[in-house]
This record gives sequence, structure tokens and C-alpha cells, in this order.
Amino acid sequence: MFLTLLAVTLLLSATVAWAVSRAFSQSIERILSRIIADSISAAWLQYMKFAILVVGISSGVRIHELERYITAPQWAEKAKIIALTPERWVLEVYRTVIETLQGIAWMLLAFFVVALLAYVVARLSELKRGGGAVVPALNGTPDLPS
Repeated sequence: MFLTLLAVTLLLSATVAWAVSRAFSQSIERILSRIIADSISAAWLQYMKFAILVVGISSGVRIHELERYITAPQWAEKAKIIALTPERWVLEVYRTVIETLQGIAWMLLAFFVVALLAYVVARLSELKRGGGAVVPALNGTPDLPS
């Protein structure tokens, strides 16, 4: 029964991570192509997809938590192994989905913060190279230098 639970959590977390990877692929691709204006951005995109899968699976399959179903706690004298009831199955499936999404969310948050900082640096660099480019006014017409 434990091996089935382990396989289900592995497959479920991999499926959720793959779906999130597909959902964010276009956004990540646009961000990377803007920050890294080179063909290497495609390699970074592949790395990000791989990282989403790894983080999702490692967050979703919680080995230390699943050990409760095969070993009794060592600090209690008359402790028993927890039985895998249908209620526990539902709870473990729910935890797998939530933990997978939570791990990926933290990773993507870190990526987007770093990407935002890189975008600001790239934008400031472009403005410095442009030598005081014309900035549009709030009413939609460009301000002309005097």
C-alpha cells in the first residue's frame, strides 16, 4: 500500500509540475527573451522548465512525511504505524497537490523578482546609451527638447 501511495504522489506531483511548466512557459520565454536578447534565452527557458519539474516533484513527494506509514515514531514506547485509510489517501493527495504548487510558487516568485531587477538594470542601461531619449508625456504627445 505504501509503494502505491509513493507512486501516486510521484505521478501526481510530476503532472501538476508539468502543467504549471506549460502554463508559465510563454511568460518565462518573453521575460527571458527581453532580458537576454540572444539565442541563449532558449537554453534558459529549458532550464526553467526543468527547474519547475524538479522543484515541483521534490516539494510534492514528501518522503519524511510518508515514512509515518512504514515506521512507528521512535520517541513513543507504544506507538503504532499509521494506517493508510481512504481518508488518509485523500489527505495525502491533497497535500501533494498543495505542496507541489507551493514549492513552484516560491521558485517562480524568486525568478520573477530577479527578472524584474534584471529588467530594470537593462532598461537603465538602454536609457544611458540612448543619451536622453525622448520620453512621452502623460497626455500621449512626446515632449520635445527645447
